[in-house]
Amino acid sequence: MQFPVGAGSTTAPGTSGTAPPRPPGEGAAPGRWAARVTSRTGAVLVLVLAAALAGLAFATSPEQPAAGPTDGLPAGAQSTEVTALADRFPSGRAGVAVAVYERGGAPLTGADRAAVGAAGARLGAVGAVPSRDGRAILLPVPLPEDVDGAERDRRVDALRADAGRDLPPGLGVAVTGGPAFARDISAAFEGADVRLLLATAAIVALLLIVTYRSPVLWVVPLAVIGVADQLVAKTLPWVARLVGERTDAAVAGIVSVLVFGAGTDYALLLISRYREELRRVPSRRVAMARALTGAAPAVLASAVTVVLALLTLLAAVLTSNRTLGICAAIGVVVALVFGLVVLPAALVCLPRAVFWPFVPRAEASTVEDTARRGLWSRVGRGVSRRPAAVLAAAVVVLGALAAGLSTLDIGLPRTEQFRTEAESVRGQRALARHFPAGTSQPVTVVAGSLDAERLEAVVGVWSAGAPERSADGRLVRVRVELTDAAGTPGADRAVRDLRAAVAPDGGLVGGEPAADLDRREANLRDATLVVPLVLVVVLLVLVVLLRSLLAPLLLLATVIASFAAALGAGAAVLERLLGIPGLDASVPLLSFLFLVALGVDYNIFLVTRAREEVAAGTDTRAAFARALVATGGVITSAGVLLAAVFAVLGVLPVIVLTQIGVIVGIGVLLDTLLVRTLVVPAVAMLLGDRFWWPAHRPAPVRPRPR
Repeated sequence: MQFPVGAGSTTAPGTSGTAPPRPPGEGAAPGRWAARVTSRTGAVLVLVLAAALAGLAFATSPEQPAAGPTDGLPAGAQSTEVTALADRFPSGRAGVAVAVYERGGAPLTGADRAAVGAAGARLGAVGAVPSRDGRAILLPVPLPEDVDGAERDRRVDALRADAGRDLPPGLGVAVTGGPAFARDISAAFEGADVRLLLATAAIVALLLIVTYRSPVLWVVPLAVIGVADQLVAKTLPWVARLVGERTDAAVAGIVSVLVFGAGTDYALLLISRYREELRRVPSRRVAMARALTGAAPAVLASAVTVVLALLTLLAAVLTSNRTLGICAAIGVVVALVFGLVVLPAALVCLPRAVFWPFVPRAEASTVEDTARRGLWSRVGRGVSRRPAAVLAAAVVVLGALAAGLSTLDIGLPRTEQFRTEAESVRGQRALARHFPAGTSQPVTVVAGSLDAERLEAVVGVWSAGAPERSADGRLVRVRVELTDAAGTPGADRAVRDLRAAVAPDGGLVGGEPAADLDRREANLRDATLVVPLVLVVVLLVLVVLLRSLLAPLLLLATVIASFAAALGAGAAVLERLLGIPGLDASVPLLSFLFLVALGVDYNIFLVTRAREEVAAGTDTRAAFARALVATGGVITSAGVLLAAVFAVLGVLPVIVLTQIGVIVGIGVLLDTLLVRTLVVPAVAMLLGDRFWWPAHRPAPVRPRPR
């Protein structure tokens, strides 16, 4: 794709108060703060302070707090309470890893059974369970869960090494179960921060080079955003200590992508306006001050919208969602400060030659003259001629993409959470071929008294273990094996029926199958609460920004339509191209949050520019055509770059992040290339001045000082 740059497409949204063309030398009157930031002393001071702040963050950043037993579980859920009660029992919070031995579908030999028996004694297994078909044996091995993640990983690695020693040729083994799944998730993120950073930086660098067509300029915004990203990364442990839950690699990855995406968007908008002003005035400091004054309002409105939307996650039930909301909001604020303060200071310290080979010079021609001959001028004229037809065609496209929602499946079992082969998944599949699939992840039932026969009578229960009494004698705990694996509909039904069966005795049901169900239900509650909050926050910001009621409602409707289309299209891509059958329960909420918050940005950039055109005396139809010309190239570049940055989440072998990356990437492209380009202008052109209801048209702006 060719990204229009330079004179034809670089006027930042919301930066001109009069209808083009403007006389050479006329621009936004520099604000006092902008003049200070871009002055010789101010720019140097800003860079020194930014370097000092980054150094301080690196020097004082603490270690992540130790993982708690209830991390990732919803407050007040039965699975959370059962986990908290585990320390009252003699066996504590011991997990169970399961070594599954099989011979490729063939019956086990006598030598195989002898080798497995020796392995069981070596591993400390609590018995050996042969399958009824004689083709597999499993060894349950208790592993303490009251150790930190590194120690747990070391023990699982040692278990796997010992389980595979001295086996007869052809006999295979795979270790699965809760501790093994946790180890494989940890392994999936080992080195992930470096891989993600390198992949993100490479994508941003490539697209900046294509956008700016300069072998030099891209280094400056990439370096500034990279420092901002690392500053945020060093802040995350402080957030974890404040919130009370670790900020894991998944949170760090999403926040890093947001910092790079938002920071690069802000850089594109600022630098495009800076290039425009350099064509008007000989002083680069004056040009940057004008660019900063002109671009700041729209960029600030965009960032405020995103930050407020992210902070709605503070109302979530899941602590992990609240943690992500705070961390992501901090990331966007840091990206904003570095984009509007540090980047201008860095650029103004460099000569115009940083734009080489297309160095902007002060000249008589205006950027708007060239813009009228560009791609976005043709797009604007096309939409203006037939807005109803354009709108109808766009609605058909969005509707067709949203049709994928009809087959959308929410919920992923643990065996479907990795894009790469994991031993725990391989072991779970081997176990399911010969034993009940729920054997490796039992349910834990705690009550004052329990009847094992009543538990085994529940549909979906395979067997109930021996009761274990708490140290004070007041509670009894029983481990119950289910027929179906955790995360499946059968396991969910069994957990609900077990809870109903033990409720009269005040019993609680926990364990991984119950925790998986509780997390999904908590995500559903969070979505029910957070989604309306996000819509209200975005609507209020748009009402304040545009001083209108109808326009904000219409813009919000377009973003919702874009999200529905992105979710439907993303689900289809994930299922048909990547073979991923369903969405993780957290994906719809997080995708909605990012898409609504980020997607409305481009509409803000377009509509604020059109509003100023109307306020200067242009009719609404012509104002949106001109706004498309002024914002088309830079917003398209920003949208494509943001979509590519989110797609980088796919480098991590965890399906949840891949799903978020694919859906948000598709949604950003839809917002950039379809909604902002065709839908919003077509709606505004059809309504005319009624678009700004209840105002007839925006109030005139004050004349700019020359």
